[in-house]
Amino acid sequence: MAVFLRLALRRIAIMPVMILGITLLVFVVMQFSPADPAFNALGEGATPEARAAFAEEHGLNDPLPIRYADFLGQLLRGDLGVTLPPGQAVADRIALALPVTLQLTALGLVLAIVLAVAMGVTGAVRRDRWPDQVTRILSMAGIAIPSFWLGVVLIQQFALNTPAFPTGGYVNPAESPTGWLRAMALPAISLAVPVAASLARLIRTSMVAELDRDYVRTATGNGLPRALVIRGVLRNALVTPLTVLGIKVGYLLSGAVVIETIFDLPGMGKLILEGVTGGDTALVQGTVLTIALAFLVVNVVVDLLYLLVNPRIRTV
Repeated sequence: MAVFLRLALRRIAIMPVMILGITLLVFVVMQFSPADPAFNALGEGATPEARAAFAEEHGLNDPLPIRYADFLGQLLRGDLGVTLPPGQAVADRIALALPVTLQLTALGLVLAIVLAVAMGVTGAVRRDRWPDQVTRILSMAGIAIPSFWLGVVLIQQFALNTPAFPTGGYVNPAESPTGWLRAMALPAISLAVPVAASLARLIRTSMVAELDRDYVRTATGNGLPRALVIRGVLRNALVTPLTVLGIKVGYLLSGAVVIETIFDLPGMGKLILEGVTGGDTALVQGTVLTIALAFLVVNVVVDLLYLLVNPRIRTV
């Protein structure tokens, strides 16, 4: 346990440095945006004098290091800036949109894990038989299919041709859990299928390697139930797929931005699209920074889970 705590504290200790690096990267990239904050805020009718006064008031003429220091100071106060007129706080907009994205990502992750485990275990247990061949074909097809294309196909088939699900929109789960599930089902499937297909291949490969180990033959020879043996093998086989789970969650977060646009969900994707089309630098900057920080936190959590399930790491 002492080794685990030391490794966990080491992972957590580097988070401030990584957060600082993320803020610097996002800030510098946004400085190359062709959008003119003064022009976007004041409109086409603003005089050059008014734009110059706006730039001076908001520190746009200051050197880059000073602007970055001011940006960090605002972040420490929880201030992500203000959107273009009507001038809403970016943090308030994100507070409304982020839960939608997290709900979609979580539902997609759960669905992806269930599908991946089912396909991976089936392929490994029925190795080189027809169920294994079917799961291999499905895995390759799932990896090749873009999530946005799958979303369009699902809308066409299950919302238009067969109106079993809505074409888009969002329902608050507190108001109608059933309505929320129906609204999120197709977007979650669109996100989950490529991730599930990729994880299924990893799980199958790991389980095949574990099934060939001596302890499995010994357990089977001693008469242990097959289901109990498979359960133990699965636990050991999940160590390797868990190492890439953080990356897959990042894929789900980034993919959710596109899927939300297709299904008209009021999440972070809609905010990014609104900021890009409207030239709202503060909105894009705050949204991208929030997604990047969420990705960082998820990866640290996955690293800690990996330490918990892999005893060999804890004894290093």
